Amino acid sequence: MIKGRLIALGGGDDDGLLKLIRNEICSAHSHIVVIATAATEVEDSGNAYIAAFEEFGCSNVMLMHIDETNEADTPENLHQIEIAEVVFFTGGDQVRLARFLEGTQLLESMRRRYIHDDIIIAGTSAGAAVMSDRMIYDGYGHYSLIKGEMKTTQGFGFIQQVYIDTHFAERGRFGRLAHAVAHDQEYIGIGLSEETGIIIKDGDQVEVFGTGVVTIIDAGKVRFSNTRQVEENEPIAVEHLIMHLLVQGYRYCLKEHLFQAIPAAAAPTKADQAPIISSE
Repeated sequence: MIKGRLIALGGGDDDGLLKLIRNEICSAHSHIVVIATAATEVEDSGNAYIAAFEEFGCSNVMLMHIDETNEADTPENLHQIEIAEVVFFTGGDQVRLARFLEGTQLLESMRRRYIHDDIIIAGTSAGAAVMSDRMIYDGYGHYSLIKGEMKTTQGFGFIQQVYIDTHFAERGRFGRLAHAVAHDQEYIGIGLSEETGIIIKDGDQVEVFGTGVVTIIDAGKVRFSNTRQVEENEPIAVEHLIMHLLVQGYRYCLKEHLFQAIPAAAAPTKADQAPIISSE
């Protein structure tokens, strides 16, 4: 049984995500590590999130600076991950984030702790997209339904066989998520609208928080797909791709491919909507 929790936001206003993290950890003194490597200005972005967490009363927040001149696997960084109760990845460029953390002891320590400890791994935008073993990093509008236009690469692997896409409705990303799961039919696609996110518990139960809609695309019962046979620059064809729309109060069970309502007492509470920070 996986003991950690993943919390992923689709981008936009981060207020609901930060408040949810504060409610989930239940202690103002819990140790929170912010990793802003995906951002263009790492220090500015990281410090802004530290200030935002502090506004919610979190008093033990630190920025882990990892970039071209600051390596991941320092003794201090490894120690901070060992004592962290929350690791938070900011928005920005998920390919950049993966480039600096893939293959590090630091990431391996996070994966181990996620499985064995009650730790929260959270992220917004790029920090959400990178959570699974594979991630989408390219594909725009209807062009993403052309073979070769949608691209995927290795992610962080906290959860397996899931694609998480962000800014989903706002940036017209249905096509690229549908293409990804039609090509890799053992994967389930999760599209997160802005100001909307998911909590994944036990590595399986996907619950919704926020004001918008989470789109689930399931290729488990696809009868036909030409994604592996069609030539480059040709459109794809898929038969019997299943889609679900989740809002707060509902969940999707990944292993059982099951959509269900959450009993009222167990559903996450709706966060206040005052803006703090917007992710790119």
